[in-house]
Amino acid sequence: MAGKENLKIITDKNQMRTWTRAMRSQGKTIALVPTMGFLHDGHLSLIEEAHKHTHLVVVSIYVNPSQFAPSEDLSTYPSDFDGDIRKLMAVPGGVDAVFHPYNLYDYGVESARCGNGVVSNGTAVVSCLEESGSGHETWVRVERLEKGMCGVRRPVFFRGVATIVAKLFNIVEPDVAVFGKKDYQQWRIIRRMVRDLDFSINIVGSEIMRDVDGLAMSSRNVGLSLEERQKALSINRSLSKAKSAAERGELNCKSLKSLVVDEIREAGGELDYVEIVEQESLEVVEQIKSPVVILIAAWFGKVRLIDNIEISI
Repeated sequence: MAGKENLKIITDKNQMRTWTRAMRSQGKTIALVPTMGFLHDGHLSLIEEAHKHTHLVVVSIYVNPSQFAPSEDLSTYPSDFDGDIRKLMAVPGGVDAVFHPYNLYDYGVESARCGNGVVSNGTAVVSCLEESGSGHETWVRVERLEKGMCGVRRPVFFRGVATIVAKLFNIVEPDVAVFGKKDYQQWRIIRRMVRDLDFSINIVGSEIMRDVDGLAMSSRNVGLSLEERQKALSINRSLSKAKSAAERGELNCKSLKSLVVDEIREAGGELDYVEIVEQESLEVVEQIKSPVVILIAAWFGKVRLIDNIEISI
């Protein structure tokens, strides 16, 4: 099935809301696929998944400043909007609308620095949004699930993600939203936010898409040299080895984590974390007695990659 040539690009949030309400008045259901652009086949697989659930698909393209700390890579985050549109026009089943706002934190008032950010290790950490003095001061936090893993090194990240996703939900008003399970902690946080705040939205988790060499697809992969990419393949190898060991009866998490750590360090990667947690609560476990997920973040050169694998025994 070919893509759609009459792709609608909307930049104004009020126009976006008007469009979706008009479609819903016609009995159409709508899926939202939130992205930050620089689309790859992993993103396109989310669109294909969305088509299984609704009549229409909206893709948002917005690099969200509130999930980046000033020391992170907001200014260098890759972008290719024209290329993204070409890919969206060609994706099987097509996309009905692209929501591409310039600034979702522009409230038409004089900017003022507000708030002290997130306290991490006794220090207040602000996002790029707060540093810019946008005046935004309302945040959504999923307090327990945002702790640990990516929340340790990136203390403003999940607060920013939950807030921008809530804003997108309020603007687009979708019936379904599709997220990739590569960002596993993020997916679980969004599911919990939707449950706790009574959003009438079905959150679908789509399986990880991998390149032929096994590396999980990510917009950040473009920053890897050929040598670093070869080293990064140790992530998927280590996860596969740990899962195979668990399926053979090795249920001690310390032993399984050692398999992962040794594989990645031998390849030259610098580990941020390796954790084995219960799939829904994200609580660390010592012995596998119920479905778990192994979560990894590791540096290869200047690129930080995340990956995971679910184990259900």
